[in-house]
Amino acid sequence: MQVQSLLQKGLNLEFLSAEEGEFLFHNAPTAELVLVANELRKLKKKSNKVTWIIDRNLNTTNVCIANCKFCNFYRIPGHKEAYITSMDQYKEKIEETIKYGGEQLLLQGGHHPDLGLKFYCDTFSGIKKMFPNIKLHALGPPEIAHISKLEGISHTEVLSALKEAGLNSLPGAGAEILNDRVRRLISKGKCSGREWLDVMRAAHQLNITTSATMMFGHIETVSERFEHLVLLREVQSEKPESSKGFLAFIPWPFMDDGTLLKRVKGVSNNVTDDEYIRMIALSRIMLPNIDNIQASWLTVGEKTAQICLHAGANDFGSIMIEENVVSAAGAPHRFTADGIQQAIREAGFEPQLRTQEYEERELPKDMVQQVINY
Repeated sequence: MQVQSLLQKGLNLEFLSAEEGEFLFHNAPTAELVLVANELRKLKKKSNKVTWIIDRNLNTTNVCIANCKFCNFYRIPGHKEAYITSMDQYKEKIEETIKYGGEQLLLQGGHHPDLGLKFYCDTFSGIKKMFPNIKLHALGPPEIAHISKLEGISHTEVLSALKEAGLNSLPGAGAEILNDRVRRLISKGKCSGREWLDVMRAAHQLNITTSATMMFGHIETVSERFEHLVLLREVQSEKPESSKGFLAFIPWPFMDDGTLLKRVKGVSNNVTDDEYIRMIALSRIMLPNIDNIQASWLTVGEKTAQICLHAGANDFGSIMIEENVVSAAGAPHRFTADGIQQAIREAGFEPQLRTQEYEERELPKDMVQQVINY
């Protein structure tokens, strides 16, 4: 294999194998990866705009029996800090989200052993009854798989009922690394990699828009990272023509602060800024059939994320009015609406507010600026 021939293959929008991607990771200079990924970004996106969104990450519950070794957020059933969010709390937080210009909830929780399909349908329909225009980017494949097992029904049946109750789109949560060797060691209580992918296939068949993620920099090998990318690309290739499928891919490094993986196993996040930028660039090269690549400023910070906009990324994600899960493992970064737009401009791009469907929207005229305590 040769670096230049593989980069040309990428520029031609051809699918690189996992082995070819790994070869580029080990052998291609960062500058060349960035150059090719930036050209691919320009091919995919015909403008100088970088998109961003205003939403809030609300948690249905913090009770979870998956026991992921990288999660500080969850509590076991019966724990004194365990909670289930009430409708009154949703109402208060959604009203505040709308005041800040948001029109969407990223609504996730844990594998609660007692909360089945009826609970989530009632929750979604209850929220939509109060706020018909709020978008629910909710749950994720592991939660869909968990509900399916509780109810003894298929992923398609669960997703159909949730869509009827108000689900607008399905986040790519819980992907971590889709290789089951890795999953057995860090998230044994979650669905397998194959089941994660099958949930997404079912969502695409129902025309439910989804996103995809990857959490890397823990126990996975570089080979397993590229296997993950190829699996996502294959599922995207299978989607019905009428379906948008994976609208975006968001990779981020493992946040290790206080996690069981670090305390007991000694696994730390050693992903450098350069490595993250290389993975963003290689994501753009490896995933020509996924339109949007998001830089995770929450985990890598403003400056590195800005560089990623020149390395294939075209989206800066959300200002995250509230986020509890990744922050619990040490992600310290925060943005206001003004701050995220300023960061995009400083990087040489035009900020564009978007919806979850990546449609452009205007900044609300009466939007209140979020107050952030750093």
